[in-house]
Amino acid sequence: MTEPAYGPRDAELRSILGEAKTVAVVGLSSNPLKDSFEVAEYLQSKGYRIVPVNPNETEVLGERAYPSLLDVPTDVRIDVVDVFRRAADTPPVAEQAVQIGAKVLWLQDGIVNEDARRVAEDGGLTVIMGVCIKRTNRRLEREA
Repeated sequence: MTEPAYGPRDAELRSILGEAKTVAVVGLSSNPLKDSFEVAEYLQSKGYRIVPVNPNETEVLGERAYPSLLDVPTDVRIDVVDVFRRAADTPPVAEQAVQIGAKVLWLQDGIVNEDARRVAEDGGLTVIMGVCIKRTNRRLEREA
């Protein structure tokens, strides 16, 4: 069992993943060999709407990609911002997540940044750091 490096325990994680409908995947690559692609494809297979956020992509997994969270149309309600970027690059992503009214900032495996955490929490977001959303979802499903 891999608990987040920082974040809520299983009951709240179940609630977050159960209520979320739309996941913006920051750093999502169209390369099927990349972790971001594998995770987004899994989330899509579980019924989540994926919003690719990557200035180097135009479309990933059949969804239009956007250069930043601020470029996503305002009628698209993003619940979770799942981040595949270097830890040092996450504070601006946290700021954008707050600006768009996301509910959760989720930093993937090995990504922990206290400044990003502080920005997101000060903006009212739940923060999860250092754990994979795919593995977490799979584990919670197994244990349900």
